[in-house]
Amino acid sequence: MLKVEGRVLTGPDEACDELWVVDGRITYERPRAEAVTVRGWALPGLVDAHCHVGLDRHGPVDAATSEKQALADRDAGALLIRDAGSPSDTRWIDDRDDLPKIIRAGRHIARTRRYIRNYAHEIEPGDLTAYVAREARRGDGWVKLVGDWIDREEGDLTACWPRGAVEAAIAEAHRLGARVTAHCFAEDSLRDLVEAGIDCIEHATGLTEETVPLFAERGVAIVPTLVNIATFPHLADGGEARFPRWAAHMRRLHERRYDTVRAAYDAGVPVFVGTDAGGSLAHGLVADEVGELVRAGIPPVEALSATTWGARRWLGRPGLEEGAPADLVVYDEDPRADVRALAGPRRVVLNGRIVG
Repeated sequence: MLKVEGRVLTGPDEACDELWVVDGRITYERPRAEAVTVRGWALPGLVDAHCHVGLDRHGPVDAATSEKQALADRDAGALLIRDAGSPSDTRWIDDRDDLPKIIRAGRHIARTRRYIRNYAHEIEPGDLTAYVAREARRGDGWVKLVGDWIDREEGDLTACWPRGAVEAAIAEAHRLGARVTAHCFAEDSLRDLVEAGIDCIEHATGLTEETVPLFAERGVAIVPTLVNIATFPHLADGGEARFPRWAAHMRRLHERRYDTVRAAYDAGVPVFVGTDAGGSLAHGLVADEVGELVRAGIPPVEALSATTWGARRWLGRPGLEEGAPADLVVYDEDPRADVRALAGPRRVVLNGRIVG
């Protein structure tokens, strides 16, 4: 049995002095038995809403590597992961009560030769609906498309799918009870995807004054992955000799990244925390991404909600509620006052057990 005392942050402006953990679940009713006490500022387990357990820069990884990735996320306080595309079967993680809970989007679905090798199903538009249906059935309520990528003939980022193909595919996903998200760096694919009914866009660096209001009107969320967007200049340097237009485009998207995120937030677009760990990035960067959202101009409490209360509501998972699984992180200082506190969890509690 466990007792958490100090300040239990059940919402942005809601807190109480203590909670207990009995049989792995949260209760606010004092039990009779003695409990081990943890003191500090308690938050719901953090959410990394764009993370790839089971994937590295070369493609799928073995179970031992996947375990190390999941442990790195857990030790950073990320206890709920939306795995935004992985070619590995990580269902075995569901049987481990010491590893984060994962909401899977199945495997990426990309246009032929229009994504990173070994990552995705690479298909043509006529097969898109069938593959979306397949991944909707395999995933946990999400499907992941690759909305744009470099077109070698054009020498720049271009949209991957015709409007009619994505309309049919998204409609089929929704019929099957799944939401759809898409990788999008550039501008061109966004209007078609949003008007086709997509639920979320990853990265969203191509948002403009014309498309931000459309996202806000339709309630389409974005997961900016700013710790990943920070790598754009390096990518541009590496590809400039072969694709100078693409390199210049990537630099422009990088230069205005903070303005883009702030404009989306100011317009009312839902913004959530995701690191894009598991490709070229290390796992365990959730605190860094929250700091990046604050640097972009999102108020600290709202950036915190984007990885806690708000993110869990968006994904349909409980926070620090009566009877919820006891997944929480305890800090020495109030993270609402300074989100840098997220970088140093005092205790990590997963399924009612202290695991870090």
